[in-house]
Amino acid sequence: MSIFERFLTLWVALAMIGGIAIGAFAPTLVQAIAAAEVANINLVVALLIWAMVYPMMVNVDFSAVAGVARQPKGLLVTLVVNWLIKPFSMALLAVLFFNHVFAPLITPEDANQYIAGLILLGAAPCTAMVFVWSHLTRGDATYTLVQVSVNDLIMVIAFAPIVAFLLGVTDIVVPWQTLVLATILYVVLPLTAGLFTRRILRTDTAIDAFSARIKPVSMVGLIATVAILFGLQGHVILAKPLVIALIAVPILIQSYGIFAIAYGAAYALKVPHKIAAPCALIGTSNFFELAVAVAISLFGLNSGAALATVVGVLVEVPVMLSLVAFANRTARNFRAG
Repeated sequence: MSIFERFLTLWVALAMIGGIAIGAFAPTLVQAIAAAEVANINLVVALLIWAMVYPMMVNVDFSAVAGVARQPKGLLVTLVVNWLIKPFSMALLAVLFFNHVFAPLITPEDANQYIAGLILLGAAPCTAMVFVWSHLTRGDATYTLVQVSVNDLIMVIAFAPIVAFLLGVTDIVVPWQTLVLATILYVVLPLTAGLFTRRILRTDTAIDAFSARIKPVSMVGLIATVAILFGLQGHVILAKPLVIALIAVPILIQSYGIFAIAYGAAYALKVPHKIAAPCALIGTSNFFELAVAVAISLFGLNSGAALATVVGVLVEVPVMLSLVAFANRTARNFRAG
């Protein structure tokens, strides 16, 4: 690993601090970035995520997709964790903490809002950032693409019914424009560009050399994305630090717990590490654009539900980096298993 990758956690921490500082001292700049939105998706952030994802897509070899059928266990673990465990465990943790553990600290109305926001997070598995986490754990890019694609297809069908059931309502309005646009921006376009690049380069040697040259672009995109996200939400962090901390508790427990379940299941099933690590990380991270958009459309921009989904954004990057580090440290033992 390069020095930049080795100290990635430090650069991310500095980006968080810098983002909060920019939000506090350059609010005009932050407002201009925030205004660049289509269907609740920030185009500046989307461009940076595209820059992160494209280098991984160059490594996707469609001729190897058929090999996924020979390794079905990794896909099975991802689907079971994402759709049969994660939404319900998040709802359980949200109710436990905000209706009981934290009940003396917040009003019942706020508690219900935070619970709703956490349910939305738990029901939306990651689409874009997982390619970065897969790359950092030296995951199988082709298999990761298949996992994400299958998740996206299921999300179109299952997201609204699961959220409606857990919230106890029947008229959930899913912003389909957000879901479709995010899939196009974060998966379809970079994948198309990656395949086009592979066709131009032709040989494996040329593809590997090109991938090595553009690899820093992905890391720079991650740092810039973190800085912007914290710049956009810096005022919330500074205004409500206690509430942020309370919401973060069940999210942290959920994240590490889901990773442990998925990673442990993959280990027990003897799934190769290059598939097992991304498989566990997909279930751990969230499609925060969709969760935020639905929270705003259902409960309003300034609602507690929207705030809870935003906290999910703030918590995700440092949590995922810690899990990436753990997955890399345990790779050798995992293969031995």
